[in-house]
Amino acid sequence: GITVVQADTNGVTLQAPLEPNVNHRSTAFGGSCASVAILAAWTLVHLRVRAAGFEGRVVIQRGATDYLLPIHGPFVATCASPDESAWDRFLRALHRRGQARIELEAVVTSEGAIVATFNGAYVAIATP
Repeated sequence: GITVVQADTNGVTLQAPLEPNVNHRSTAFGGSCASVAILAAWTLVHLRVRAAGFEGRVVIQRGATDYLLPIHGPFVATCASPDESAWDRFLRALHRRGQARIELEAVVTSEGAIVATFNGAYVAIATP
């Protein structure tokens, strides 16, 4: 049930409804919350790699989600782009070595509150 609210090289925002992601406590399943945040960050890396003219794969290397509040309604994961210097380092490494790593953060909100935060490392691997 994930929908794209906004997606470009400056950031990605994805939304998910509660109903298909509900757990036995009638709140959002933690795995669904983490998955939407992971996907928002992955999408940002994918869009940046494509915009730079590279073909290849983007994979998550590491991720951690901190759950701050129960989620009682639809939730939104937003991954804002880090500063351009981070992308410059990332793209130079991708060009030079054929792979690069970047750390990203995503924030999950619901009903106006921050309900979770996600930090992850993503690796892009260029295809020859």
